[in-house]
Amino acid sequence: MLSVVSPLSAREEQVFRWAMDVAFAVHRELGPGYREKIYGLAYCLELDSRGIKFEREKKIDVRYKQWVIPDQRIDLVVEGLVLVEIKAVPKLLKLHERQVRSYLKTMGLRAGLLVNFNTVLVKNGMRRIVST
Repeated sequence: MLSVVSPLSAREEQVFRWAMDVAFAVHRELGPGYREKIYGLAYCLELDSRGIKFEREKKIDVRYKQWVIPDQRIDLVVEGLVLVEIKAVPKLLKLHERQVRSYLKTMGLRAGLLVNFNTVLVKNGMRRIVST
């Protein structure tokens, strides 16, 4: 039997599973067809109902050489460990994954969950993104 070792800590893995469970719960209730804003708010309500800490629309600064570019916004950061990027698009693109990787790099985080709620099965619209 092949054993898979995660590059994430046990705590990061736990929070990542919570983030996925919340996405499943939101999609089970709403299904596809709404705007990202609706899914984002529902996601936050579900996190709150479970007592999971999160930051929504978190502002970050992007550093470019000696300058700071303000006002980049991250959809969600769960428990200070997992970045969640919410989409409601026909199809996830590599661009969306690169966006999450850039956010992870800027924030110094290692785990990201990209969720496209515009799918019949939300598991087909999820991407686990881990920076090493």
